[in-house]
Amino acid sequence: MEPLPDRLDPVLARSLSYALARRALFLPAWRGEEGLVEVWVTPQTDPYILDQYRMELRVRIRPRMVSREQLLEALQRVHREQGLTAVENLLEDLPPSLLATRLAEKPDLLESDDDAPIIQLVNSLIIQALRNRASDIHIEPFENNIIVRFRVDGLLHEALRPPKPVQAPLMSRIKVMAGLNIAEKRLPQDGAMRVRVASREVDVRVSVLPGSHGERLVMRLLEKQEERTNLNELGLTTPQLGWIKNRMTASHGIMLVTGPTGSGKSTTLYSILSSINTSEKNIITIEDPIEYSLAGVGQIQVAPRIGLTFASGLRSILRQDPDVIMVGEIRDLETAEIAIQASLTGHLVFSTLHTNDSVGAVVRLVNMGIEPFLVSSSLDGVVAQRLVRKLCAQCKEPFSPPPELVGAIAEGATYFRPKGCPACLGSGYLGRTALFELLTMSAELRTRIDRRVSDQELREVAIAEGMTPLREAGLARAALGITSLEEVLRVTQGRNGVA
Repeated sequence: MEPLPDRLDPVLARSLSYALARRALFLPAWRGEEGLVEVWVTPQTDPYILDQYRMELRVRIRPRMVSREQLLEALQRVHREQGLTAVENLLEDLPPSLLATRLAEKPDLLESDDDAPIIQLVNSLIIQALRNRASDIHIEPFENNIIVRFRVDGLLHEALRPPKPVQAPLMSRIKVMAGLNIAEKRLPQDGAMRVRVASREVDVRVSVLPGSHGERLVMRLLEKQEERTNLNELGLTTPQLGWIKNRMTASHGIMLVTGPTGSGKSTTLYSILSSINTSEKNIITIEDPIEYSLAGVGQIQVAPRIGLTFASGLRSILRQDPDVIMVGEIRDLETAEIAIQASLTGHLVFSTLHTNDSVGAVVRLVNMGIEPFLVSSSLDGVVAQRLVRKLCAQCKEPFSPPPELVGAIAEGATYFRPKGCPACLGSGYLGRTALFELLTMSAELRTRIDRRVSDQELREVAIAEGMTPLREAGLARAALGITSLEEVLRVTQGRNGVA
């Protein structure tokens, strides 16, 4: 087959529903002179349906042969580009009393164009969120209306304000899809579902929380077909990458990744596990929840209701002869003790902690009740990280930083600020990258830990030995034009330049 022509009218292509175009395998692509319509067809296209389309529209058509894969790719592309107009039109005529009572068995959300409007509304919200690169959908009820917001690149943006009567059927539809109890409105609930959007498989985690004006609902979107981030793509500098590789190939010890919720800790750990995942290693993880499936890795989902906690699961993992263990999070003393004992008996352990900086991880373990000599002897290194938004390459503009930022400026560097364009949805930012602070456990630091010195003293020693704080790492990125000074200061504000 010859390459697809560049000439494709998205409006004309969307005049045929996604469901019909996918089933019939033809796509109106371009309207030429005297109303002649060029239609892309495949060897599998049914000539009868194509002729029926011609007679109903009363137009002359000119078929152009393409492969089935080419047609489906073009079809998915034009429908992904569609805006929220369809959703807004649905809301205008939505019957307030409509309630979705059954779950339509559809293989692909874009094929559900004949379903009830409330079902179309839920599907359209998920589709639009994916188009906008959103990680979460927030549905928040208030006294007179409800607000739908998308989290894009870490920040929330309002997407829709449906009328109040939509609240009950909207919540019920999502709860049915996620396998939740639609009659329970007084207690929090958690569920999950898997959907397909234009051949993209997406896992959706659903959290429902009762509030004063009804239930608040958050859907987290996790694309199953998205390739795992490679270590080289995390934003590590060359020395930092070498530091990570040195520790992830060790035979034993603990490496911790710290930071607040949403700072990319899981992505970093998955990247490390993917890099060391070979047939010679037995890798087992215990997580809450399992965000992505890793082929060749044994993954365990925590289930506290039946007694499967991080601590109990970790004990069982040790009887499975593992080489590498990943604990989703060290939350209590028991889990910390087992993880440390595992590292001291010849296992390589990775885990996360919710602390503000790398030194804070050491202090947190000691405050949990772990003896300092055990922390100093088992801990091999700590990674603290934050995510910053990257400037949109199409619209970023150079500027002279204000006087209050003069102390943060690198001499001779050109700084940029966000402007906003259609490519970045007007935000001036497109995508995110990570900032890293790496704590190396030196002999001096181990001695100070054994002496129970303050976190400030530990931090001063680490910086004297070469550790780059998060804020300095961010300022270096701003000097390269990757992000803005405002963005760096936003995510690293606080004492010692730490958020």
